[in-house]
Amino acid sequence: MKAIVVTDQAAGTAGMKLAERPEPQAAINDVIVQIHASGFVPTELAWPSTWTDRRNRDRTPSIPGHELAGVVTALGYGTTGLSIGQRVFGLADWYRDGTLAEYVAIEARNLAPLPGDVDFTVGASLPISGLTAWQGLFEHGRLRAGQSVIAHGAAGAVGSMVTQLAHEAGAHVIGTGRAADRQKAIDFGAQEFVDLDSEALEDVGSVDLVFDVIGGAVGKRSARLIRAGGTLVSIVGPPEAPPVDGRAIDFVVESDRAQLGEIVQRVRDGRLRTHIGEVSTLDNAVAAFNPTVRRAGKTVIRVLPVARREPDKGTAGGARK
Repeated sequence: MKAIVVTDQAAGTAGMKLAERPEPQAAINDVIVQIHASGFVPTELAWPSTWTDRRNRDRTPSIPGHELAGVVTALGYGTTGLSIGQRVFGLADWYRDGTLAEYVAIEARNLAPLPGDVDFTVGASLPISGLTAWQGLFEHGRLRAGQSVIAHGAAGAVGSMVTQLAHEAGAHVIGTGRAADRQKAIDFGAQEFVDLDSEALEDVGSVDLVFDVIGGAVGKRSARLIRAGGTLVSIVGPPEAPPVDGRAIDFVVESDRAQLGEIVQRVRDGRLRTHIGEVSTLDNAVAAFNPTVRRAGKTVIRVLPVARREPDKGTAGGARK
């Protein structure tokens, strides 16, 4: 099968290569999925799990990418809950070969059914961004209606999900980012916006929750805005300066079938929009992940040729923006 592989950690995304790899075999409780679309975040090339297994042994050449949408083609021994031919989407294990490939072996528990009216491209864009936002807000942040939230990077892949889910939950959302992101953040549901290049974050006053996707100096400034009993949720490592009278949570997203179901249902209902910037092919994936200009939104790789996939279905279920 065709797959994107990496062997040189120092090379970053420039070290990605398209290669032929053996098709995976299904272990106990696995399924094999023919991948129609795949998602990837560049930071995973800095994760130890990309390069070594759980015993710290080298596992290169490894296949990156952990988000997928596709069709089940085989079941491993003991696998239940899914069937051959079923449309699925989900989040692959960090320590196993990933989804920038034509096929992947994945534990069935890491997948959820993908409804027929949701395009594969949209399905592949949801797992990391959607689950990260959901778990950060509701599991770790314990968000409640009426609370105030700072959503850093509110126009980005994760930040736009945070903004929409927090707004739907009845929170007052303050988005941040660059000046060019202001209108998009507001379109996603932010009631206020702070341009971090030219406006003072401190002017928003104290808040109940900060969802930090930036860290560094922005993370330190954010911690000082947490009111007593509030929470700083970070996905960029432990905060250097935790809130004085609040909690600081640093977490790694986990797959959850029920939460994936909640997220995709909101997409179907039009309550949640993905932020897809570019859709490329597996043959052109290396170039897509090494752009010469800044691109807004998430890059999704369509693995199957256009002639072999379902047509796009417009907004909501088939939204590209």
